[in-house]
Amino acid sequence: MSGVLERTMRILELLAQHGHGVELAFVADQLDIPRSAVHRLLTDLVRCGYVRQTREHGDYLLTTKLVALGFSFLSHSGVIDIAQPLLDRLAATSGELVRLAVADGPQLTWVARAQGARQGLRYDPDMGSTAPLACTSSGLAWLSVLPEAEALARVSEQGLAALGQYGPRAPTSLDEVRAALQAARERGYSLGLETYTAGLNAMAAPVRLAGQPPLGTLSIAGPAVRFTPERMAALGPELLACAAQLAAASGSSPFFSRLAADLRNGSSSRTQLTDPGP
Repeated sequence: MSGVLERTMRILELLAQHGHGVELAFVADQLDIPRSAVHRLLTDLVRCGYVRQTREHGDYLLTTKLVALGFSFLSHSGVIDIAQPLLDRLAATSGELVRLAVADGPQLTWVARAQGARQGLRYDPDMGSTAPLACTSSGLAWLSVLPEAEALARVSEQGLAALGQYGPRAPTSLDEVRAALQAARERGYSLGLETYTAGLNAMAAPVRLAGQPPLGTLSIAGPAVRFTPERMAALGPELLACAAQLAAASGSSPFFSRLAADLRNGSSSRTQLTDPGP
């Protein structure tokens, strides 16, 4: 990646974390880029319609152009057409937030959702964010069907949660992650009891065809006072059935078909590197 392109992408990623906008000096300091270079890149981004200024010489923030690109991609990929009816059904059954995350290289990204709660407490985060692997049910479900060495390596690469960064019960060691993965393998889905956010519980199942790398995960999340371990256990069979149906239907999506091929090729490459055979 060229220096200019890398800096531009870093600026976009930083602005995505600050919805109310930030000053040029803040961008330069956070990214350790000279202010003159940041000004040039922001000027180009404004000209192209990806960034705007709130006032003359004021804060910079993203426009909706990147969001529109993302939605356009998803609408043409077939992901939403396949997933949304299943997500809607599971949300109606559970009365909680249901989300689909897809594998994207070494990470998971939440791309679709359905909200089952119509009143009272609701958990409704932004889409497009990346799932922390060690402390979300989505991350743990995905890791649980990878070879353990690979799963722990991905956790180490992304990093464990610092104290207080996520929920009060977030894993702080690889041994805790290993135990959570083993429990997820045994029941078929993962649990996150206040591991990602205080007062929030979640469960997730991997979306994959038998013998194939996981395409992503399907999760249910809700307030801990309502979404109890007992309620989660009762919903386990429905979650697994919905994940299996989504996997079975994935072949009709160009995106999922291409993703499955990429994952298979990636797995083959890793196998050849780590297990050369006799």
